[in-house]
Amino acid sequence: MRLCSKGFTLIELMVVIVILGILAAIIAPRIIGRTDEAKVTETKVQIRNLETALRMYKLDNGDYPTTEQGLDALVEKPAIGTIPKNWHDGGYLEKKKAPNDAWGNRFVYVSPGLHGDYDIISYGADGAKGGEKFSADIESWNMD
Repeated sequence: MRLCSKGFTLIELMVVIVILGILAAIIAPRIIGRTDEAKVTETKVQIRNLETALRMYKLDNGDYPTTEQGLDALVEKPAIGTIPKNWHDGGYLEKKKAPNDAWGNRFVYVSPGLHGDYDIISYGADGAKGGEKFSADIESWNMD
């Protein structure tokens, strides 16, 4: 009587493990190095979305929220400063809260801005003004 054994041999398993190890060694560094680049891109997209919401706010109310009202005016009707008369029920942002940048820091919003009707700034990875590379500021008026 012959026993029928179905399964993988140790050599087959070792070959598969070696192949997976080689693939991980080649692919992992490429993926890991892109995390900060992805956060910069995500923050730029968030700034563009905020700009769209601010334009909708201005269309309804005739002006942008003040610095004091901040980006929260896109989510809740301002109770300070000039109260908007035609504020859209439900707000101007889909997620019903003012977003943070990709590093979890609040955007800086100034209106009127030094570079236009408003300025939106993310201080980058370090959360502090200035910096280089991924810690550099991302500014609404200075994005490519």
